[in-house]
Amino acid sequence: MKRIGLLGCGRIGQVHAASVAASPRAELVAVFDPFGSAVEKVGRDYGAAAYTSPDPILDDESIDAVIVASPTPTHIDLLTRAVRRGKGVLCEKPIDLDLARVDACREELGELTRRVMLGFNRRFDPSFADVRARVAAGEIGGLEQLTIISRDPAAPPAGYVETSGGLFRDMMIHDFDMARFFLGDVAEVTALGANLISPEIEQAGDIDGAVVSLRSVDGRLATITNSRRCAYGYDQRLEAFGERGALEARNQHATSVRFSGAHTTDAAPPIHHFFLDRYTPAYRAEFDAFVTSLETGENPSPGFDDGRAALVLADAAAESLRSGRTVTIA
Repeated sequence: MKRIGLLGCGRIGQVHAASVAASPRAELVAVFDPFGSAVEKVGRDYGAAAYTSPDPILDDESIDAVIVASPTPTHIDLLTRAVRRGKGVLCEKPIDLDLARVDACREELGELTRRVMLGFNRRFDPSFADVRARVAAGEIGGLEQLTIISRDPAAPPAGYVETSGGLFRDMMIHDFDMARFFLGDVAEVTALGANLISPEIEQAGDIDGAVVSLRSVDGRLATITNSRRCAYGYDQRLEAFGERGALEARNQHATSVRFSGAHTTDAAPPIHHFFLDRYTPAYRAEFDAFVTSLETGENPSPGFDDGRAALVLADAAAESLRSGRTVTIA
């Protein structure tokens, strides 16, 4: 039974707390958040010791690993302190908003970064993982084109946007990792962005929709479409196209019931409207993979370098948007 500490008790921290509680191989023993009301609630809900400082958790040698679910600017400090104390780390994305800080962390920690798993939970979504496994098995022949669509049901508050790092680093970074999961290393990035939804997002200096094209080092193509608004719910789709066919992961619904009548055919209930409804199985599978890495001593995947690579693509997309040119990845 692995003893887990949680650093950060906001919305995503509570998602991770539920994943730990659902695991038969782990126990949530301590939680941290600087806001006393948040940490007390999570500690009470899960029977864990609650602290308003991370030090008791990081200094506790009986705790095997920590989940870093605190605000992005705190990630590097907390994961660095944790791995130096011999703990495994599951860190939410991104590692940091500044690539130079990420590289400095990588240089400082060296091989210790192998203790870090990045929270790209969509790799563990059952549908996406099935498509990827079948592509790898050669079912559609050589993969030629990958299409990823990710649209949120509603735009976030302007205050969130101002500190998020922007659409590419905050939202599309999941899709950049998914593209690498299928294509491997990326050589070129071309981005288009627009402000069609929220004046507040534009005033905050960000875009609210984007289409990004990627070319892998071996010439395969990917297209990523993001929007901060979607009238019909949380739009999460993926298609892999190859020489012998295509594999598609469609949107999911609460039930499989369909209605057909005089004026409509095969009418479905709405798709999921919230990321947790859509991705709870992915978060559970992600944590299960993390525990397995703790038990076996194998390097977790996706790892620190995957987090860096996704940030490189996000920065390249931002540069392409600014310059109007295709950006080559070194």
